[in-house]
Amino acid sequence: MSLKQNLFTLTILGLAAINMQAQLSKTWVADNGDGTYKNPILHSDYSDPDAIRVDDDYYMTASSFNCVPGLPILHSKDLVNWKLIGHALPKQPPFDVFNKPQHGNGVWAPCISYHNNEFYIYYPDPDFGIYMVKSKDPKGPWSEPLLIKEGKGLIDPSPLWDDDGNTYLVFALAGSRAGIKSILLLSKMNPEGTQLLDNGVMLFDGHDAHPTVEGPKFYKRNGYYFIFAPAGGVATGWQLVLRSKDIYGPYTGKIVMAQGKSIINGPHQGAWIDTQTGEDWFLHFQDKGAYGRIVHLQPMKWLNDWPIIGSDNDNDGTGEPVLVYKKPNVGKVYEKTSPPESDEFDNHLLGMQWQWHANPELTWGFPTGNLGFFRLNCIPKSKDYKNLWDTPNLLMQKLPAEEFTATVKLTFNARFDGEEAGLLIMGQNYQSISLKRDNGKLNVSVVRCIGAEKGKEPEEIFTEPINGSTVYLRVKVEKGANCSFLYSIDGKKYFSAGDKFVAKEGKWIGAKVGLYALREGVINDAGNADIDWFRLEK
Repeated sequence: MSLKQNLFTLTILGLAAINMQAQLSKTWVADNGDGTYKNPILHSDYSDPDAIRVDDDYYMTASSFNCVPGLPILHSKDLVNWKLIGHALPKQPPFDVFNKPQHGNGVWAPCISYHNNEFYIYYPDPDFGIYMVKSKDPKGPWSEPLLIKEGKGLIDPSPLWDDDGNTYLVFALAGSRAGIKSILLLSKMNPEGTQLLDNGVMLFDGHDAHPTVEGPKFYKRNGYYFIFAPAGGVATGWQLVLRSKDIYGPYTGKIVMAQGKSIINGPHQGAWIDTQTGEDWFLHFQDKGAYGRIVHLQPMKWLNDWPIIGSDNDNDGTGEPVLVYKKPNVGKVYEKTSPPESDEFDNHLLGMQWQWHANPELTWGFPTGNLGFFRLNCIPKSKDYKNLWDTPNLLMQKLPAEEFTATVKLTFNARFDGEEAGLLIMGQNYQSISLKRDNGKLNVSVVRCIGAEKGKEPEEIFTEPINGSTVYLRVKVEKGANCSFLYSIDGKKYFSAGDKFVAKEGKWIGAKVGLYALREGVINDAGNADIDWFRLEK
């Protein structure tokens, strides 16, 4: 089957999954139900968000790094309530590279746009260059990724189809790859947006006043070219806007949003969106450590052809983030919605919330349709295994809220010693609770690894014999990403297992919660875990 056929099949499956994953979150809902909303609108790691409006519909995408499927596509009718409707990248190229975990690499800040009745996403891979995918339907199928500009360190592309027929792309450079950073470049593209026609012209140097300027978004309004660009660092920066009457500059700049007296650190990098009723809004992220880069929505207004984002209570022209605000006026009131979280595994589809840590292989796991469970197979650990950091077959999802409880019911069909399956909080440090077979018997085991990225050895901090192969495993997450692990035989009485664990973010992503199944050595009929359900609750 060709890649295009695979894309089409995945899209059809994804459309069906939308209907089956329509439950409202039990952990975080931003819509207050009284005409107001609270920030963040998504308390999940949809980092570097970009969004557009097409008629009465809003679409968002975000960075996905090494997690597959990548390039999430979210849909909203009111900018507050969002659904996850698919992914534009079911498998990440180059395949020989991303068949193994590539923490912090892969899809960096993408940009979604709409031109000539087609959706475009430009996304950078800092090690290979700038890619483009497109589709007539945001649900897909999306085209195969096209490398429109090869190069190391090219990041954060944003296109502009100008009203004179010319097409441009603004982008930045990653110092970690290019050896140069804090500048913004502009290239001309062919009309189809499939090729850069030059190597770029420098539009702005932020070294003096706006270090680490990056993430540009390109717009045109009232005869001005505008570049919205974050500066000052991921967790500590501000939102800068540049403007010029000439696309090649010179550009003058203004800080239009900063943390100020608010509790929202580093408020920047996102998308300006106008509603069909003429309002202006800005989506951006906040770096929240182990919870990842979560998404906020800010009111925006224009004054003397400069935007002000957030609330400008002191009238200095620089806004500050709001925590509660009236919902956008989109002409109607829509029902509350949220991305999927829990999964009953009662159909032939894996929920859209799940991602692997590398391009998946068929043998890692099987949906079972009407059998009512998802089967995870015990995949052999690599020959140079040190810990789970380099394990590709981790089935994970984003942390959904500051406080939540994740519970999984599974039956472990172990066949040999050295097989295990369990529940995991994964990041640069991790902790797991699992069923493990040793000497022909099953034990509940809790393992902690501090310094997984550095190859540190995991430590077993709890083990207890267990009767039976069906178990309920739970992790309770409290403020500050404090995690407590528990298990139960009957799903009613839970026992603590091991000490509390403070979750830590991964590499450019938040910590994730999910499942895994592994074994020592290769065998011709490995054991497996049948996952009955996975539930996220407050």
